[in-house]
Amino acid sequence: MSDIAAPPETPRRIDAIDRKILRVLQEDASLSVAEIGDRVGLSSTPCWKRVQRMENEGIITGKVALVDQNKIGLGLSVFVSVESSDHSEAWLKKFAQAVSAMPEVMEFYRMAGDVDYMLRVVVSDMQSYDVFYKKLIGAVALKNVTSRFAMEKIKSVTALPVPAFEAA
Repeated sequence: MSDIAAPPETPRRIDAIDRKILRVLQEDASLSVAEIGDRVGLSSTPCWKRVQRMENEGIITGKVALVDQNKIGLGLSVFVSVESSDHSEAWLKKFAQAVSAMPEVMEFYRMAGDVDYMLRVVVSDMQSYDVFYKKLIGAVALKNVTSRFAMEKIKSVTALPVPAFEAA
């Protein structure tokens, strides 16, 4: 038996009203159900039922407050490319556990192309990044680590571009 991962579950079809609800919630999740309903043309109860269904189905994965990283002293964003000589399942499990436990890592991807993994890291300054870097290279054997420092954030959004219609 192979260890091939099962294909992702096909999501339930969401209609135009669900899509409107998702757009509204991504803009401001603090709105009341009545306010959301007003914006999408529903009364409170059917709107609440749709939101609950999308939460239960994992379409809506959470509601959070967005924080300005600079205003809390995390002014340095670093994109870290990682290459590994070891591509075994055991190595990946150990690496993924180590990186996932590092609070500085905001995003962590396994990549196709010239690097194996990409991390987005936020820290207060270069000294803090150096501490993080030493922790990262000490976690598991790595072939190459390249750090790219963001000089300016030009665009950063959290809202996904919910299509107006379902792709065929």
